[in-house]
Amino acid sequence: METQELHRGRLIDHIQLVVRDLAASRRFYEAVFQALDVPIGGTGEDYFWCDELFISSADSRAAQGELTGRHHLAFQARDHAMVDAFHKAGLAAGGKDNGAPGERPYHPGYYAAFLLDPDGNNIEAVYHGPHRRSAASVKITF
Repeated sequence: METQELHRGRLIDHIQLVVRDLAASRRFYEAVFQALDVPIGGTGEDYFWCDELFISSADSRAAQGELTGRHHLAFQARDHAMVDAFHKAGLAAGGKDNGAPGERPYHPGYYAAFLLDPDGNNIEAVYHGPHRRSAASVKITF
């Protein structure tokens, strides 16, 4: 087995979305992940993944023929410009506006944008304002 690296936070190990149109979803997610500077981790005939997010078609073995329901997923952005780029890229790749980039009242400095993906999932990019991270991610090597 070749060495693999995973980057993880604290709570979520992974999430699976099962989508109607894998090609449409892949166009959308590749565009927004490129804007967020996060590479696609891998692909197969009936799935693709990026970090903690696994997306598959309903006919994939992992999906067992069922679509997932509507979800809200929020992705971290490094700054306002990255949130803006996420929104622009997602709209160009078939997403629907669900909240233009701007400050939100959740806490001071919360800057976010919201898109609906091809399956109606509410996808957000958020920058929490000036802050300092102890590390970019948790790196797991095996």
